[in-house]
Amino acid sequence: MIRYVPLVLANLRRRPLRTFFTLGSILVAFLMFGVLGAMTRAFSAGAELAGADRLLVTHKVSIIQPLPESYRARIRQVDGVIRVSSATWFGGVYQDDRNQLPTFPVDDEVYLDIYPEYVISAEARQRWLADRRGAIVGRPLAEQYGWKVGDTIPLRSNIWRQADGSDTWELNVSALYDVPEAGGDPRNILMHYDYFEESRGRGKGLVSWYIVQIADPAAAPRVARDIDAQFANSPYETKTATEKAFAQSFVNQIGDIGAIMTGVVTAVFFTMLLVTGNTMAQSVRERTPEIGVLKTLGFTGPMVTGLVLAESILLTAIGGLLGMAGAYATVEGLGNMVRQYLPVWEVPAEAWISATGMILALGLLAGAVPAWNAQRLPIVQALRAT
Repeated sequence: MIRYVPLVLANLRRRPLRTFFTLGSILVAFLMFGVLGAMTRAFSAGAELAGADRLLVTHKVSIIQPLPESYRARIRQVDGVIRVSSATWFGGVYQDDRNQLPTFPVDDEVYLDIYPEYVISAEARQRWLADRRGAIVGRPLAEQYGWKVGDTIPLRSNIWRQADGSDTWELNVSALYDVPEAGGDPRNILMHYDYFEESRGRGKGLVSWYIVQIADPAAAPRVARDIDAQFANSPYETKTATEKAFAQSFVNQIGDIGAIMTGVVTAVFFTMLLVTGNTMAQSVRERTPEIGVLKTLGFTGPMVTGLVLAESILLTAIGGLLGMAGAYATVEGLGNMVRQYLPVWEVPAEAWISATGMILALGLLAGAVPAWNAQRLPIVQALRAT
């Protein structure tokens, strides 16, 4: 079949303007598909990477409502709980309001024990513990801003002010952490809760949420109920859920990303099927006499069918691959801006695999009817069309 490739390419060049617009339509469709795939991956990554043995305890009304620091000891006493840590949303800004950096005052070693995804050396951990103003910074974040261990970075908080009224907190970069490929957020900043608690001017004795590590993930529903029962009817009632459910709730606030993705892809695929199918039908109809000549020269019906389908698949493959390449370039071009909010920002491998299947399916479906008609076309009838 390789020797017939020039014939297929010549057919695509027959109507360059029509081919150009058809390719453009397919390109835009797969560009949208690739970018939507990156968005879906970005919003769902938190839920996928969540630890099965971790629970999050938040205020029953809203996550923005704080909880007393005194709850820590009572949560630790619940049967099945191994460790309890806390985190507070700091709202870090570096130099410019556009540089929003996820910064969290956390318990010292307990937090790192609960989150083994934060990979740092024992020496770096001790260096952080020894520095009251120390901070652990994700390596990609440090590389983006040119920070290195020993640097002092001024972070401004749009939520918390120090006791002297200043909204700028100076943190020392004590360690850089990495995350395994399997998961973890590589763009966080962890600071000492003790330093934060001593320095802030208001809200003392309050944290944003608790992270609870449990012995048996299967016991998560029971442990969650026991924790919430302790604080029922109190001024600070709690809502406990698995880390995965917590992350998924944020995604659901935006909408069902999977349903949106499916709806858009279905509409785009159907539209492209009509456009490409119409292009192939017109192309075959214009070449009716040539098809008659090919059959006269000995081309069998299956061979003619193969030529038409090859043309259809090649058309969709060129447009689809260019579209996915454009999606990759777009996602990477927006990377520095988007990754400070959505750390996992990439065109996933699943999107490339799905795009390959869609290209083949679109090419076969769009060329099926024209190829069938070309195969059944009698030689005499084809030659009369000259």
